[in-house]
Amino acid sequence: MKVLIAGGGTGGHLFPGIALAEEVVTRHPANEVVFVGTEKGLEARVVPKEGYPLELVKVQGLKGKGLIGLIKGLIALPLAFLASFRILSRHKPDVVVGVGGYASGPVVLAAWLMGIPTAIQEQNALPGLTNKILGRIVKVVFTAFEEARNYFPEAKVQMIGNPIRKKLMDNYLRSSSAHEKFSVLIFGGSLGARGLNNRVLEALDSLGDVKDQLDIVHQTGKLDLENVKKGYADKGFADVAQVVEFIDDMSSAYAKADLVICRAGATSLAELTVCKKASILVPFPHATDNHQEVNARALVDAGAAIMFRESELTGQKLAETLRGLMTDPAKLKQMAKKAGILGRPAAAKELADVCVDLTTQAWGPGGRDRGQKDVKKAPGSKA
Repeated sequence: MKVLIAGGGTGGHLFPGIALAEEVVTRHPANEVVFVGTEKGLEARVVPKEGYPLELVKVQGLKGKGLIGLIKGLIALPLAFLASFRILSRHKPDVVVGVGGYASGPVVLAAWLMGIPTAIQEQNALPGLTNKILGRIVKVVFTAFEEARNYFPEAKVQMIGNPIRKKLMDNYLRSSSAHEKFSVLIFGGSLGARGLNNRVLEALDSLGDVKDQLDIVHQTGKLDLENVKKGYADKGFADVAQVVEFIDDMSSAYAKADLVICRAGATSLAELTVCKKASILVPFPHATDNHQEVNARALVDAGAAIMFRESELTGQKLAETLRGLMTDPAKLKQMAKKAGILGRPAAAKELADVCVDLTTQAWGPGGRDRGQKDVKKAPGSKA
């Protein structure tokens, strides 16, 4: 079976695709995965490092780009479609899965026009425009939140959760290791988050008396790295904080953390629940249709997280909340337990099972390449 995964741009779109790819290639040595993305997206750096081939198309967003950006985007679309047709003709995938991001639209649409089975994976509670459109033509829509179901044809929807990379899965069964200091993991997504970074630096002013009890790991994104490093140093926290642009080994970072402070992107929330982590969520206020706040509500309502709108959050509020959780281990443990109840560790397996079904329905048991003899579902799968 050959699966082509289209999309990316940010970790929220890309990492579920990586999780699906890991599941597909570990099932049978003949299985293959190809990614299609853009040169400016996170996939350009991550996918080759993960060992998967990556094809590039030139495409950009249309919404919220202004008149000039809209014109440039429209001009680029025909070329993106032509490039998509060429890539699909060359690789001849058995199934194409769009995971969101700029490349997803033209590639999935081209695959549909070529008669290749297609599916999309919607990570958020409120789907974006591209997936709303693609949802009308693809065979299956994978969702992670019940709220997303209303935006797609009911018969196509399969709510399986967001796939999680294998390197994070061992956290699902792992108990937090004992350590002397209170460990806090802070990140704003793969590209960072300036508003969140600034609130954290402001919070340090109210945490000086517990500084020696803290162990902080802070992913800032490229643009804020030096400013945040300086902020920690200026406030006397340099010795207790590891400040980095990007965390490659998120599994270890999650495993060590007692508390996570982050945005509310769908993939981040899926990782929090699988890794069973209590969290303070600060949704990105400019996310399309405010979907991050809608995402976060699912964890807040379950008692797994505390949420602040960025416009309402101050450094003092953040410090008070963090201090309260430091001194109430029972509450922290309960939040972590409730997060774990929401975890969907089998999402990647279930998604791959449906891809097998789509391949078999379209091409027969051997897929388009009759030399592939075994694309069976994972043992115990029900999808």
